[in-house]
Amino acid sequence: MRVTPKEYHVRQVDYMIRSAVETDARTLSEIRVQIDGETENLDRESGEAFIDEVGFKQLIKEDTENARNLFLVAEVNGRTVGFSRCEGNKLKRTAHKVEFGVCVLKAYWGLGIGKNLLKESIQWADANGIKKMILSVLETNEKAIQLYQNNGFEVEGLLKNDKQLSDGKYYHTILMGRCRY
Repeated sequence: MRVTPKEYHVRQVDYMIRSAVETDARTLSEIRVQIDGETENLDRESGEAFIDEVGFKQLIKEDTENARNLFLVAEVNGRTVGFSRCEGNKLKRTAHKVEFGVCVLKAYWGLGIGKNLLKESIQWADANGIKKMILSVLETNEKAIQLYQNNGFEVEGLLKNDKQLSDGKYYHTILMGRCRY
């Protein structure tokens, strides 16, 4: 599904959030690898579960055609600096929900890009009859947890010792959900 592009101005930086299009595929493939290498907050290390340009083109096509999916990108001066996805499914018992995920290049943290990708996704979900949004977040990502809580998400569960980070220690994954019934 597509949304109307929206512009933001934060701390002298202008950026736009818009629906992904197939011409974004190459850049998305490249920045996903970069973002994965900039933080341990995500599931992958740099280069793991690599999606090439063709793979991103297919994702964008499927997300555009599916009313239960949304693929957004954030652009600063025409450069893609982050993206988010909401992915639903067609199974009758779970068709009411979507899973949300987001990532932003570290150089652009603190500009509200992740927050605004989330807010645009919530607005889309609410406008399209999505009753529940779910996500997972690493226990150490306190800013993200607070952001999600401030936007109506609640802790629904905990996956204990779910991820091993570079320090060799295991960390919990927090499962969060936002319901609109």
